[in-house]
Amino acid sequence: MLPLEDYLVIDFSQFLSGPSASLRLADLGARVIKIERLGVGDICRTLYTSNLIMNGESSVFHAINRNKESFEVDLKKEEYCEMVRELLKKADVMIHNFRPGVMERLGFDYPSVAALNSKIVYGEISGYGTEGEWKNKPGQDLLLQSVTGLTSLTGNADSGPVAMGLSIVDMLAGAHLAQGLLACLYRKAIKNEGGFVQISMMESAYDFQFETITTFMNDGGCLPERSQKNNANAYLGAPYGIYQTENGYLALAMGSIPQLGNLLGCEKLEDYIELSEAFDKRDEIKTILAEHLLSATTEKWLSILEPADIWCADVLNWNALMAHDGFKVLKMIQKVEMVDGYKYETTRCPIRIDGELLTSSKGSPKLGQDNEKIIKEFITQNTIANA
Repeated sequence: MLPLEDYLVIDFSQFLSGPSASLRLADLGARVIKIERLGVGDICRTLYTSNLIMNGESSVFHAINRNKESFEVDLKKEEYCEMVRELLKKADVMIHNFRPGVMERLGFDYPSVAALNSKIVYGEISGYGTEGEWKNKPGQDLLLQSVTGLTSLTGNADSGPVAMGLSIVDMLAGAHLAQGLLACLYRKAIKNEGGFVQISMMESAYDFQFETITTFMNDGGCLPERSQKNNANAYLGAPYGIYQTENGYLALAMGSIPQLGNLLGCEKLEDYIELSEAFDKRDEIKTILAEHLLSATTEKWLSILEPADIWCADVLNWNALMAHDGFKVLKMIQKVEMVDGYKYETTRCPIRIDGELLTSSKGSPKLGQDNEKIIKEFITQNTIANA
């Protein structure tokens, strides 16, 4: 039995942040019902981040909405709102990620929902919080990366701001929401009371940088300086970075510069004997190292460095990673099937519980595919008669 079996989650959220939280709850056994707009559904159904369309809809939607049900409603009509209220009366969790004020207008803000079900755990994600002059700004991932300083940490010193290559702030906010919801569900199991969990993408992105920001705040407010070459962390000295080799790339973490020089046969590096030089002369050292590593293959360097317990790794693309036995043994890929028989491969939940993998063969839902089942199971005859 999965930990969240018999828990009901009503999910109003769209795009990535909220659905990533409900995906994790579904992976842990919860029943997740997506509340989707009549005729349109989750906007992510048509949010094409690539030219890949899977079964008529966005690959992003399929990736983040597996193992869920779809209830298609028109929240501008009272009869549909009443159906949703009946669902909420029986729910353990509700999630949304609309801008401040939207759920108040619809009548599904926390006070309204708590009046229906005082034991519900209500979770919301906003872009910038519910107060201040930024509260109504669009909570979009790239924009949050930009305003929170994340883009100043990636790339080399002369690269300008560089965004991460995935929706990291969405995923962080979703993970933080899932943590808050699980904490409140634990409290509910002990004290039989609900809760209100609030997450903003701004706070999630800022907290993500706690290591670097703590350094910044206690270093006189001096902004971090990225290295000119092979930057991987603005606060770490040489050799930390990714370097080109004769046939690929090599990632090097922390290590003694003289030891590296000795192992790699690079005499120039053996002169940097002071620990402080790894940072003070970071660019100088990285330039020497980068030139030297071009002289042999990644495999050659790994065969020298790994036996000496130097922290290093090959730099793989997805094809190379998924062909490797070290990855295959983890069984991270699963195949799921939609109600119409369409099958696709995706990731599984990365959590193991009691040694068991958390997998599910249920794919993402077609818009409104579960309306009849949900109405029959949850909605009273009186509400149906008035619809």
